[in-house]
Amino acid sequence: MARGATPAECLAELMSKATGLCKAKGGSMHLTKADKGMLGSYAIVGSHLPIAAGAAWSAKLRGTEQVAVAFFGDGATNIGAFHEALNLAAVWKLPVLFVCENNLYMEYTPIASVTSVPNPAADRAVAYGLPAEIIDGNDVVAVHDTMRAAVDRARAGEGPTVIEAQTYRHYGHSRADPAKYRPADEVERWMARDPLKVTHDRLISMGVDAADIDGADARVARVVEAAVQEARDAPFPDPAQALTDVWADGGAAWRN
Repeated sequence: MARGATPAECLAELMSKATGLCKAKGGSMHLTKADKGMLGSYAIVGSHLPIAAGAAWSAKLRGTEQVAVAFFGDGATNIGAFHEALNLAAVWKLPVLFVCENNLYMEYTPIASVTSVPNPAADRAVAYGLPAEIIDGNDVVAVHDTMRAAVDRARAGEGPTVIEAQTYRHYGHSRADPAKYRPADEVERWMARDPLKVTHDRLISMGVDAADIDGADARVARVVEAAVQEARDAPFPDPAQALTDVWADGGAAWRN
């Protein structure tokens, strides 16, 4: 949605509707909108990091000011693709940002119990000669300012940056995960640092009227409610379209 997708088409994809981003062929694991610069999410952990390096290489060859950004979890830093992508991006000084959303857990495993360094992304950046920053991922202003500087650096031809944004999952890894493995005090501490609460408190401290903030919340709620209804009302895809958009020629007939 940050790149230009609508809430309705994102929700429709999650509901397997024909109006979804990928016409119900992507689902929650493969949300994609290439014409808006969103090249996709991938079910294989870490697989998109080399793809981001490739997109950055394309931008460099074409001489554009485009910057590729790969978002990934802390668990992906233990995948080979993470190291391959950082190395290649560093060697070619590619305009790419590697943003690790470190929420302290992989699926059910604390990242600290399976990783040799305290900061799984930032501490490894030095091995590839890359600058790295550790930031409060729950502070939208800190994230914006850090990303802005890293984008400017990439566009100036100075290469990649590794950003480790410290954050937290409010719930389990999936709907089937009650997240009982997390200490109660840890959960309580992080819940108090909810990004919306942090932003709300900052706005109040800046003198913004609470009524204006409530009004913004209400507008967003209406957008979400309308998008949910639109997605629910959308038709399911025609089974006859199941093999379209699967291969470059539109179908699998060429394989026969």
